[in-house]
Amino acid sequence: MPPDVLVESASADRLGIAVLVSVGRHPLTGRTRRADQDARAYELALSIAGARTALLHAGQNDAENELALRGYLGMVGVSETGENTADQLAVIEQATGADVLPALVNALRELSPELVLCGMRAETGEGSGMLPYLLAEWLGWPIVSGVAQVESVSDGVATLLQALPRGQRRRLSVRLPAIVTVDSAAPGARASAFGPARRGGLAVSAAASMPDEARAGWLTTPARKRPRRLKIITASSARDRFKAAALKTQGGGGKVLTGFSPEIGAEAIQALLKEEGVLPS
Repeated sequence: MPPDVLVESASADRLGIAVLVSVGRHPLTGRTRRADQDARAYELALSIAGARTALLHAGQNDAENELALRGYLGMVGVSETGENTADQLAVIEQATGADVLPALVNALRELSPELVLCGMRAETGEGSGMLPYLLAEWLGWPIVSGVAQVESVSDGVATLLQALPRGQRRRLSVRLPAIVTVDSAAPGARASAFGPARRGGLAVSAAASMPDEARAGWLTTPARKRPRRLKIITASSARDRFKAAALKTQGGGGKVLTGFSPEIGAEAIQALLKEEGVLPS
């Protein structure tokens, strides 16, 4: 059973939005914080007039995560009637290493929101970006990824702007209920106010934790940062240096293999990977 705050948020005469939020991590300091894309998703929800928004998180319930989750509660949004759109955050408590997908599916089925917003991927944990797609598969809802703006929601249809490479946008229409993942091109989230963040409540509920069997068999190691190759620019004038820096780097080495057997090609690829340091020598 989802917390009461979710059930109350989905009223018959107003659009019900569920925003899935996660615990983020600062890229420099490593401290926990609100996730950037999830905060942008909440910002989009606050921009939809006449909607009721519910915040939902499935994960561990500890002091460090609570501090990060309260960052979302500090993003106070005021509706046309003057009431806060979300003064509570529903936390579905899960054990360490649990698969949160079944818990989220049960909560969303109980809530039945018209629109579910979330970031494209988490900043901690697996961060694979597969959770929204698995939710859409389990619920049987359509999903739209990489959204930068929610233009309008009317008559059970949402009009969205999808972010494309090089700043391009594509207008899409999707019938509700639907799941929408928010891109980093969406408007930045407002600052989190300390007072509302502390006054907001965390509605914690327990749910059965399903172990993530696939992840249990993984072997994880710290990522290794590879050195970036620098281009040697010998141009004399500033114009020539800028032109050389703007040009796309062309590979000067390597060889083209044609008419060889797959075994010879595989050996050449393996040798290249060892030379680049991807595979151990």
